[in-house]
Formats: sequence, structure tokens, C-alpha cells
Amino acid sequence: MNDNALPPPVDTAEFRRVVGRFATGVTIVSTVADGVDHAMTVNAFTSVSLDPLLVLFCAEKVARFHDAVLRSGQWAVSVLPEGAQDLSTWFATRGRPLDDGRLGEHPFKRGPQTGAPILTEAVASLECRTHAVHEGGDHSIVVGEVLAVDTPDPGARPLLFFEGRYRGLA
Repeated sequence: MNDNALPPPVDTAEFRRVVGRFATGVTIVSTVADGVDHAMTVNAFTSVSLDPLLVLFCAEKVARFHDAVLRSGQWAVSVLPEGAQDLSTWFATRGRPLDDGRLGEHPFKRGPQTGAPILTEAVASLECRTHAVHEGGDHSIVVGEVLAVDTPDPGARPLLFFEGRYRGLA
């Protein structure tokens, strides 16, 4: 065997199956750009640092939301509750109508720090200012400084995504 030989490339479908074994929470990241609300379902979200307080999410470069959140420079994260699959699906829908106010009929409040929409159903929320943006293949890795946090219903349970399906905590 040649020690310089590269391993065969990983199959995309197999990669998705394997990373789908990592359970994630489901969030909606939202922003206001040029006076228009924008939002997108995100499960690539995590905390990064306690000093300073930083989180990150990944946005696909071809999504309309990508350019809006980079232009705005500030955003909010709404952590979805169990049973909110409809919200997740709506905000994950590519090419959803633009004349729906971007948030459709989903109730929200404005974050006091950023003015970004925060879904009223959220089990937790964070408001952030963009700290850094990094290349991540077909996505941008957006790191945010946390400006405010809230847990309106501390007893609420989060929506999870595992093996391509929505789940709740056991």
C-alpha cells in the first residue's frame, strides 16, 4: 500500500447519516436588515466562549438570510420548544414567499438590544452582535458577542433533531 495515497472521498449521504447521529437543538436565527425582518432555521449553533461571551451559528452562503445577517451585524437566536416542528420547517423552507413579512403569522417580540425578532414560543433567546465571520466551505461561520439572554419559561423543553427527525427529551 502506498503511504502517500489519499483515502477515498467520504460519500456525502454517508456523511449526513453519520453527523445526523449527533442530536442538536433547533433554533431560529433572525435579524433586521434594511428595515426587513429575516429568519432561518439553524441547528448548527453552539456556545464558544465565556470570556468574552460568544456563540456561533453557520449560515449557508446561498440562503437569502446569509447576506441579510452579514449586512445587519446583529441578530437574535430563538431556541424552539418541543412541538414546534412547524416553525422549524417553515423557516427552513427554501424560497418561501417574500410577501409574508418574512416571519409569516408567527408571533414574535423585538429584542430590546438588537431589535431582531424573537419568537414568543422560544424556550430561551439570545441577542448578539457579530464578532467575526469565518469561511466554512459552502457556509459562513458567524460568531456573535452575546448582548442579552432570556428564558421566558425555564420549565419548557427544547425541540431536538436526531437522525433526520424531530424529537423531544425522554
